[in-house]
Amino acid sequence: MDSQRDDALSLVKEMGESPDPVALEKQPYRRAGLFTRWLRGSHRAQIAREISRHSRYFDECFQVLPRLDDDGLLLQAIDCPKRRNLTSESELPPFDSKARPLILLNGVLNFHLDIEGLLGSLRPRLTRHTRITIVAYNPYLRWLYSLANRLGLRRGELPQTFLTRTDLKNLCTLANYELVRIRGASFVPLQIPFLTSFLEALIRLLPGGQNFALTSVITLRPILPDPKPPLLTVVIPARNERGNIENALKRMDNWQTEQGPVEVLFVEGNSDDDTWGEIQRVLPIYRHRFHRLLAFRQPGKGKSDAVREGFRHAEGEVLTILDADLTMPPEMLPRFYRAYVAGKADFVNGSRLLYPMEGEAMRPLNLLGNVFFAKALSFVLDNPLGDSLCGTKLFTRRDYERFVQWRTDFGDFDPFGDFELLFPASILALGTAEVPVHYKARTYGTTNISRFRHGFMLLKMTLIGLFRVKLR
Repeated sequence: MDSQRDDALSLVKEMGESPDPVALEKQPYRRAGLFTRWLRGSHRAQIAREISRHSRYFDECFQVLPRLDDDGLLLQAIDCPKRRNLTSESELPPFDSKARPLILLNGVLNFHLDIEGLLGSLRPRLTRHTRITIVAYNPYLRWLYSLANRLGLRRGELPQTFLTRTDLKNLCTLANYELVRIRGASFVPLQIPFLTSFLEALIRLLPGGQNFALTSVITLRPILPDPKPPLLTVVIPARNERGNIENALKRMDNWQTEQGPVEVLFVEGNSDDDTWGEIQRVLPIYRHRFHRLLAFRQPGKGKSDAVREGFRHAEGEVLTILDADLTMPPEMLPRFYRAYVAGKADFVNGSRLLYPMEGEAMRPLNLLGNVFFAKALSFVLDNPLGDSLCGTKLFTRRDYERFVQWRTDFGDFDPFGDFELLFPASILALGTAEVPVHYKARTYGTTNISRFRHGFMLLKMTLIGLFRVKLR
């Protein structure tokens, strides 16, 4: 009898639960009881793993309004620097603009009778950078939960509210939230090495496979404008773009944000046409028209390296990129900025594929490749994208710091800089808005992109994303 009790205690400890020795003394563990605990622990671990994909990059996770039958073990299993359990939304502390808090609602929406009211009561306590993560039961599998209760494999009340994706989108619209992402969790509740991962990956690849998950991990973003217009930094990576340098400054000369002039940082690297000399010539002429106008030489090679160098020197709270070839018109930058300030999204991406392109701005094979990668990344990231390779993107400096942390964990594999921004922006559920631009033909120089060599590199990165992001 003592050995049976010790085995049970050992198993419960391995699952991260707090065993009750008194209860174990009073009632011997049967095999069915051990299996039930293992099943519950496996199910919980899969949900926690899905939440942890983004929670580890937030400052703190607050579980709000836990249900009476919530044992708190899911919150403990989530990977986050700090975790706290709050019985009421009124206990949420005030957040500043730099904070990135995560609010967890575990199963609450499946039993609540006024979800719009609940989301509305949370909203005044949130900043635009707060995210709400919801663990919700699949409403179409209520019969399975009922069966599990009868077999003793599950405990607790059955879900009452029939919460579907359509209902959730409607509720978000009414309560002024954006439904950023829905990811299925726990397709196969039994955690069997290799087999569970293989079956889950197979289901995720199936059309509509997300609908077969026992639970969903849902992320919401409050739609809130920026209370104070932030300073914008424009980073311009330039290689062999001597003829475009002064024109870039002229075309941004008449625009300034509500806070005042923008900051412009040139980053030159490995040019053969004296681009650096041209930058040094124009800086004194235009410096007084900008908040700051500086130039740097990148330490390495490639656009990604140049952009990172620019971001290291930026003072602005919001960062964006303008390619020095000016195929993305500088006059469009205010639209990216206004979309952010209005709270439309925390990640604003350019899209070149809506309007007809000017002249030879993009050759047919390049256009086909751009369409392919937009569709492929939309599938991989569960985030619909109209254009994945437009060089102009806008986001906050604080979020870029989290991008760098994600890149450290995921791997530094992007020489162009587009994917290493799009991937974490989707995983961190920033919320993406796309600004359509009329893509222009070059007026100076030639492209630095090799269609086939770089195309294969992009395909490799997409496949890495498929296995490590989509299929985990």
